[in-house]
Amino acid sequence: MIIYPAIDLYDGKAVRLFKGDYAQMTVYSNDPPEIAEAFIRAGARRIHTVDLEGAKEGSTPNFETVLAIKKAADAAAAAEPGGEAAFVEIGGGIRDDETVEKYLDAGIDRVILGTAAVNDPEFLKRCVDRYGQRIAVGIDVRDGFVAVKGWTELSQYTLEEFARMMQDTGVKTIICTDISRDGAMRGTNRELYRQLSETLDIDIVASGGVSSIEDVEALAALGIHGAIIGKAYYTGAIDLAEAVEKGAAK
Repeated sequence: MIIYPAIDLYDGKAVRLFKGDYAQMTVYSNDPPEIAEAFIRAGARRIHTVDLEGAKEGSTPNFETVLAIKKAADAAAAAEPGGEAAFVEIGGGIRDDETVEKYLDAGIDRVILGTAAVNDPEFLKRCVDRYGQRIAVGIDVRDGFVAVKGWTELSQYTLEEFARMMQDTGVKTIICTDISRDGAMRGTNRELYRQLSETLDIDIVASGGVSSIEDVEALAALGIHGAIIGKAYYTGAIDLAEAVEKGAAK
């Protein structure tokens, strides 16, 4: 199982929200590229980034910061044994062809569509057909329904219904976040990911509430493709190097 440490961006800073509430935001660093370097030194090779401002506004206010993260991660990875390149993905505010192209042409490895995947299925299909596995879909869930616009609104789709639609569209990777667990340090929703893994033939990345090594081991045992670690890293609840090792063991 691949571990994706996360950097959530707001005003060029690394922050975390509590259960998706922008009014409950904690700033962890004014230097996100430095965090990316620390991730690489701990053994991670894939980094998950989110533009929280972009998610609400449908824009790319943290574009330059994302590129700086990619540059720093690549440099750090090149200095490690094997010189394997870093992989950086970005979600938040990506709602048109120009923005997708802007990120991918700049060297970002994968873009994550959320609101646009829900509201504009033709756009999603066009991106998947053109870019293949460089497109992932973020499915953020609250009360059983898919949330959009930075988690501020609920769509009409249930999780299972929408996930099956993504699979049928040709999406290869979904990143599923249980909003009620995100940043709450209450453990991940293992049952949710078990159900998804049993019903879908698609790579599933678990996000939200991964707050202990036990969570990492449980998700790996389920055969989940990946897990995103956010607040648990910043608070010291999870040692990233250990998480990478435990994930790779399954």
